[in-house]
Amino acid sequence: MIFKLVRDGRPYPDHGFSARDWSNVAPRTIRLDELITTKKQLELDHLLDEDSTFYGDLFPHAVQWEGEVYLEDGLHRAVRAALENRHTIHIRILDLDALKKGAG
Repeated sequence: MIFKLVRDGRPYPDHGFSARDWSNVAPRTIRLDELITTKKQLELDHLLDEDSTFYGDLFPHAVQWEGEVYLEDGLHRAVRAALENRHTIHIRILDLDALKKGAG
C-alpha cells in the first residue's frame, strides 16, 4: 500500500490558504504511508509530465486534521515518488489541529 488511505474529498474545513500562505509553511519529510489522499483519480498525462510543477509549488500540500495528514495537492508527485521507489516525500503540511487549539 502506497498511502494510508485513499478517499474522495476533504473531511476538514476550508482553510482559505493562498499560494503565498502556503509558501510560508516550511516543507518537511513525511512517509507516503502516513498520507491520506483526497483524490481518487489520477491523470496519466499529469503523472508523466516532467514540467507539472513549472508554474506551481515544488512541494505538495497537505493538511493535518484530527491527527491525520490529508494530501490536498500533489498526488501525482507523491505517486511519482512511489514509482521511483521512494518511501518519503518533502511536503508542506498545514496543521489545522494546532490552529484550532490556538483559536480555542
